[in-house]
Amino acid sequence: MEEALRRKAVLTLGGAVRLPQGYELPVRMSHSTAGPGAGFGSAVFAFEGCRVKKSVSYDEGEFELVVGKRGKLSLTRKGKPFVPRVTIEPVVRHCPEQAFFNLDPRCIYRCAYCTSPLLDPSEDKHLSTERIMAMLDESMEEFDVKAVSFTSGVVGDVDSTVARFVDVVRETRARYPDVPIGVEPYVSTPEHIRMLKDAGADEIKLNLESPRRDIFERACPDLDFDGILDLLRIAVDVFGKGKVISNIIYGMGESDADLDVAMERLCSMGVLPGLRALRVNDLNRARLMEAGIRCEQVSPERAMRLAEMQKRAMGRHGLTTETSETMCFSCKCCDLVPFRDF
Repeated sequence: MEEALRRKAVLTLGGAVRLPQGYELPVRMSHSTAGPGAGFGSAVFAFEGCRVKKSVSYDEGEFELVVGKRGKLSLTRKGKPFVPRVTIEPVVRHCPEQAFFNLDPRCIYRCAYCTSPLLDPSEDKHLSTERIMAMLDESMEEFDVKAVSFTSGVVGDVDSTVARFVDVVRETRARYPDVPIGVEPYVSTPEHIRMLKDAGADEIKLNLESPRRDIFERACPDLDFDGILDLLRIAVDVFGKGKVISNIIYGMGESDADLDVAMERLCSMGVLPGLRALRVNDLNRARLMEAGIRCEQVSPERAMRLAEMQKRAMGRHGLTTETSETMCFSCKCCDLVPFRDF
């Protein structure tokens, strides 16, 4: 299992997968407007219990998909054998087995690492509740959908964006009363949290973004570090221990010790900490430099070391990612996930 985890770390942190010329993916290509793969066509590669969502290209890539006898698929890395056997999993909406919608990629905030607001305007979906319900109904008919999740940039103001979440969550809960629903909003008041829970959300993700206040203030100049921590405490009271998640991005100049302290703080509150390596690309590189963010190349060894630290922090407080049925821990495609991958 350790070798599979190492391969997943290398794959998640590495470049695109080059497809053989003329090869057609057996499933629909995913086009995300949120997360590490925003703006790029991608596919989900699975092996030994791991999943990785990777950008794909017919022109170039650090990894290559090899089609062998009887359709057996494998991955090479720079021409050398890497993963001896992979499968390609279907994506429902953004994730395998999950319909994960980005209500609107536009955002009034200027977080340096976020690529969603930088996408070509043709990528802006501005999905109405009616359109989302039609897409969800279609997904429910076509796939075995195990969860529904929603994220969004903040458009106009926080109040109106939360109201959009409430509307779509309430409609989803009315149509599918038993499906787990996760939300990844930006909220600014305790009432916003209660509104989302009352509408029918089961889980909420409020992202701390960085373990250090000074890095946070450069990366997210419009947001409130202490305010997010206060709202996370309230979210645990409303949603329950193990049903509140908070992503921390690493690779922006913080130390392992900084991350350990931040994860211990979150876990002591009953919050599940998510770790995500900074992805630097042509869309966000200039903004990161302007913000004075020291972008570091995250090594697979560091990713694995931090994931072990993450697992220990959760274990000390009786937490596990297995209580989360929606969003990123359930998806497993972009990060090393304790208690699921290892």
